[in-house]
Amino acid sequence: MATTGGDRQPKYQRIASALRESIKAGEYGPGDRLPGENDLMEKHGVARMTARQALGVLQNEGLAESRKGAGVFVRDFRPLRRRGIQRLSQEQWGSGRSIWSADIEDRTLVVDQVAVSEEPAQERIARVLDIAPGEAVCVRRRRFVLDGKPVLLATSYLSAALVAGSAITQEDTGPGGTYARLAELGAKPVHFREEVRSRMPSQDEASRLNLSMGTPVILICRTAFAGEEQPVEVNEMTLDSASYILEYDFDG
Repeated sequence: MATTGGDRQPKYQRIASALRESIKAGEYGPGDRLPGENDLMEKHGVARMTARQALGVLQNEGLAESRKGAGVFVRDFRPLRRRGIQRLSQEQWGSGRSIWSADIEDRTLVVDQVAVSEEPAQERIARVLDIAPGEAVCVRRRRFVLDGKPVLLATSYLSAALVAGSAITQEDTGPGGTYARLAELGAKPVHFREEVRSRMPSQDEASRLNLSMGTPVILICRTAFAGEEQPVEVNEMTLDSASYILEYDFDG
């Protein structure tokens, strides 16, 4: 008898596939506990490590999450659809709305761990902002928590000379956020560039985003430009990859 592709799969992948299909079929709904390692060992006749690997596959895919001392559960979180173009339109921040309002609909967003400081520009930041290395920059660090789940870490860099005395140097930048305040300073963003890549998280990132083991992060570096291609902000973002769908909708 010919061996099928499924038979060639490692046992842990076959178990993970069966659990995945059960989740899709509704046998296990959001928040439900999945069979534990002992259950999988007994049902499939496998070693504990194989059962653990199978559950780890689902955690890495963002379908499940481990709760210390309780087991592995179907993730009860709807991914955030990040509309990369619409969210940055002047219609959003120019009318006093947060750029996040294009993404979250009626969901609850909290911004915490906000820290604003003035620091010497690192070489990579100075190069993008077209300032001298070591020149003072305003640094805005914050964490975004959606429906109680941390989803994003963000650090923005702006020339301290440009934003001095403005609300950008405060924790609360006011209606429309940083871009609305830049417009008031005569540096209205008119063009954006985003670079996207992915890697595994640092220990600090994994802790602050409450990431399951093996979950990668998405890195987005956005540069905002005012007139004549003047760079006015660099925003380095770290996203929980399991919490996001990146959507880019544009005309051909």
